Amino acid sequence: MNYLQIEFETLKADESDMLIALLSEAGFGDFEEKENTLLAYVKEDGFMEDSLNEALRIVPVNYTITVVAEQNWNAQWERSFEPILVMDAGRESPWVAIRADFHQPVPHVLHEIIITPKMSFGTGHHATTYLMIEQMQQLDVKGKTVLDFGTGTAVLAILAEKMGAVTIDAIDYDQWSINNAQENLAANNCSAITLIKDETIATGNVYDILLANINLNVINDNITAIKAAGKKQGFILLSGFLKSDEWQMQQVLIENGIHPIKTRQKLDWICILAQFN
Repeated sequence: MNYLQIEFETLKADESDMLIALLSEAGFGDFEEKENTLLAYVKEDGFMEDSLNEALRIVPVNYTITVVAEQNWNAQWERSFEPILVMDAGRESPWVAIRADFHQPVPHVLHEIIITPKMSFGTGHHATTYLMIEQMQQLDVKGKTVLDFGTGTAVLAILAEKMGAVTIDAIDYDQWSINNAQENLAANNCSAITLIKDETIATGNVYDILLANINLNVINDNITAIKAAGKKQGFILLSGFLKSDEWQMQQVLIENGIHPIKTRQKLDWICILAQFN
């Protein structure tokens, strides 16, 4: 399967964040940010030109489109992939390290996650994934049931198992993501995670903790299912949206009996910790 690489030029940081948010909602799942440049990837058969034109109407910048064979793009990304370290809030050593199998082990880390680096989005390089991992330090996961909604590379589900969750359901609608997640579960010797290919949360399942690193539209479309999946006094950690969306996101949560507790920000992106009433 081929991908389209769209290179946006001479970007400011806020323009890059806005384009990622807009294109994420239009089916783009993979991004690489460089100085003054954003690379966005989408499957060739899933490309919608109208969505690109709408994004460019809001953020008018120059761009070029290149067709990239999947194996070539994967090789290119692997060459540039660097380990991600999320520091422990209570000590100077890393709390989580995310690396590929060709990297050396990271010393003195509490939780080390090995992934097949086929995507930049979901490896910890993007601000939203980093925020989710960072804020999972605040959650008591040991012995709990967890749902990872929009699992992607399954990095959050893997971390939940390493933190002691007893069962984790990891949902994604994309078969490519499911296949990549399966590789990553095997690389980390996971046994408590069930991968589910679906677009929403199954009716009747309830969890102590929900993780949702997805965009605002998906949260809005699935808020009823999200509400039904959370145990009373359970927690949900959400990211995938910009600081400018915070008020709208909080209103959606409050209207559905979910109480926002804390917001963390990295660049223009935010992560919200909330509790089910």
